[in-house]
Amino acid sequence: MNVIFTTVFISSMIALLICAPQDFLPALMDGGKNSVNMALTLFTVYAVWMGLSKLCEKSGISRGIAKGLRPVARKIFKTDDIEATENLAMNISCNLLGLGGAATPYAVKAIGRLEKEGNSYAQKLLFVINATSIQILPTTVIALRAGAGSAAAADIFLPSLICTAVSTLLASFLFIAGYKIWR
Repeated sequence: MNVIFTTVFISSMIALLICAPQDFLPALMDGGKNSVNMALTLFTVYAVWMGLSKLCEKSGISRGIAKGLRPVARKIFKTDDIEATENLAMNISCNLLGLGGAATPYAVKAIGRLEKEGNSYAQKLLFVINATSIQILPTTVIALRAGAGSAAAADIFLPSLICTAVSTLLASFLFIAGYKIWR
């Protein structure tokens, strides 16, 4: 993938240098400035949500959510591990808020616990759910659109909700059906 991006960048750079050499340096500097602004926007969003998720973890709210989701997690993921259930609950809640990056550490912890349990079914299902990532509130995309100067950054809400809900439900259904057939 790095080779592809490097090739695209170098070919674009050569084309710009040939066609409009006076625009090369300003375009390069604007690109750097835009990437720093975007990185700061993402950093801010993740700092806020990771802080909130850490507060939920420290205050016991995540354990309460996990306790409430335990019957559902036991049924869907076929696990009885309390710590795995808590990490699954936090992972799914981060994904519901559109914070895929914040959900990753919880997925890694859950996968570790599920691996100790020998539950490959739950590991694969968690991967499917994370790959499709149902989002009730696509905060990262809204923040990126707002950071890029969009006049209506939240217009992505309904299309994102519909697409992620359909993709997650369909992928989960196909995984569960396929797992039962090929098992």
